[in-house]
Formats: sequence, C-alpha cells, structure tokens
Amino acid sequence: MEILVKPLVTEKMTDQSERFNRYGFVVARNASKPEIKKAVEDLYNVSVENVNTMVYGGKVKSRYTKGGIITGKTAAYKKAIVTLVEGDSIDFYSNI
Repeated sequence: MEILVKPLVTEKMTDQSERFNRYGFVVARNASKPEIKKAVEDLYNVSVENVNTMVYGGKVKSRYTKGGIITGKTAAYKKAIVTLVEGDSIDFYSNI
C-alpha cells in the first residue's frame, strides 16, 4: 500500500514550509499518523516532530450547459501536515 500519494505544493503550503517547517502531503485514506511519520522519515531522510491529518469529503458540483444541468462530485482525500524538527527540510524541486 502506498501511504504518501503526492506532496502538496501550493502557495499556502510553501509559506508554511518557509515559516514553520511544515510540509503537506495527500495520503491514503486508511493511513495512520505513525505510518505517515515512518513513510516521510524513510522517503526523505528527515526527522518528523508532529503529524496532523484531516479528511476532506467530496463536494457535489453542478454546471449549467447548453445540454442541461451536469452534476458531478469532486474527489475525497486525506491530507497530512508534517512538522519537521528544526534544521531538517524537504526539497520537492530537486528531482526536476
């Protein structure tokens, strides 16, 4: 099972990584905090101080088009905010 799905690279997460040494990841829905901590430590060779998680439910969206109303649903996902110990950092752009 893949625990870390993808890193979150947004303006808000970039600001938090610079100010508070926090990094965001989209994770598997059934992943626990200790599993997320171990996965980040193994993958990036850093020490994790704290893990916060939140589950986002999918939202129902609708559009009005020429052909009528189209309804759909956005994807549901789980997000983890990982705080690293002082002095450690993760560089998401090194592989580009």
